[in-house]
Amino acid sequence: MTFEPTRVDQSAHVSFWRRPFRLVRENVRAYLLINAAAYGLFAVGFVLGLAFPELQVARSASLEEDGTGELVRWLVNTPPLFALTILGVNLFRLSLLTIVVPSLVVPFAGLAFFGYWAVETGITIVPVSAQGWVALIPHSLTVVIELQAYILFLLGAYLLGRHWLFPRAVGATNRRQGYVRGLRRIGLLALPALVLLVVGAVWEAYSLRYLVHPLGQLLL
Repeated sequence: MTFEPTRVDQSAHVSFWRRPFRLVRENVRAYLLINAAAYGLFAVGFVLGLAFPELQVARSASLEEDGTGELVRWLVNTPPLFALTILGVNLFRLSLLTIVVPSLVVPFAGLAFFGYWAVETGITIVPVSAQGWVALIPHSLTVVIELQAYILFLLGAYLLGRHWLFPRAVGATNRRQGYVRGLRRIGLLALPALVLLVVGAVWEAYSLRYLVHPLGQLLL
């Protein structure tokens, strides 16, 4: 009898960590559509950057003017600090301020803001040198990981808007209850998204510091 509560607690603990993945499975169609849109818009931006180099030049000049370029060059030699900076930017500026917060005010607004960011980032990431194409090899994995994190936040923003506007369709009695349930969905999906953001930040910082130069010597 003394071991029974332990088994119940472990079961509850496991089910809690499985909830985000169950939520994704329950909304797999929306999840796949958001995946296609996110990667597709990023690819559109990349193609635009290749087709119109002046767009990439303008974005690079903007990053230099606001000090982003200089900051990155300074941080790249200190991977732990660089990773922490990347995580802060990706979590607060992109995930929260670009996706979540707008969606708390206007249903689905975060999806539109992210779409613009995806195209703009696709343009920005286009390499302008042979070394840049080499750097894109490890950085491609960064893009995949971080976009997956954003997609989870986007799915949460979509579910919030759906619960908010159509509460009875999701079993809520009114829009206030639907809004609260939508917030809980975002909270659940934020758990795996945060893990992905941490992994992406660490990979980006350390790959740029330790992989790009050896790859350049090998391939160029």
